[in-house]
Amino acid sequence: MLEYPTGTVDPTRTAYGAPLALPVMRASLGARVVAYLLDILFIFGFTALLTLLITVVGALTFGLGWTLFAVLPASGILYSAVTVGGAGQGTWGMRMMGLRVVNQTGTRVDMITAAIHALLFYVAISTFLLWALDIVIGLVRPDRRLGHDILLGLAVVRPA
Repeated sequence: MLEYPTGTVDPTRTAYGAPLALPVMRASLGARVVAYLLDILFIFGFTALLTLLITVVGALTFGLGWTLFAVLPASGILYSAVTVGGAGQGTWGMRMMGLRVVNQTGTRVDMITAAIHALLFYVAISTFLLWALDIVIGLVRPDRRLGHDILLGLAVVRPA
C-alpha cells in the first residue's frame, strides 16, 4: 500500500479503516449536486409515468386502482432503490456524472439499503438544519462522505 505524508488521508480507506476493494476516487460534492439536479428531472419523468399508469389502471379497475396514487410521494425513493440497488450502482444522474454507490467493502448496495439511503437523504434535505449538518459533515471530512452515507456505511465514488 502507498504511504501518505503525515497529515493526509488515504482516499481509498473507508471510515472503518478497511480499504475499498476497488481502485476508486471519492466523488466530489459538486458532482453529487449536479447528479441530484439531473435526478430531479428523471424523478419528475418517472412520477409522470407512474401517474399515467395508475390513472389507466384505475380506469380499468373502476377506481380501485386509484388507491395506488398513495405511492407517488415515495417515487423518488423507489427510483433510487431500483437504480442504486441495481446493476448500475447509481441513479441515472450519478451514472451521467460517472459516480456510483458502494458499501464499505466496495461492492454493490442492495435495494433496501439504497431505499434507506434515499429516505435519509430526503429527510435531511426537507429539514434545513439536518441538510446543513449533512453538508458541513461532507465539507469537513477528507473523504467527502455526507452524514447519511456514514450512517449506512456507504460511499459515493468515481471508479478509476
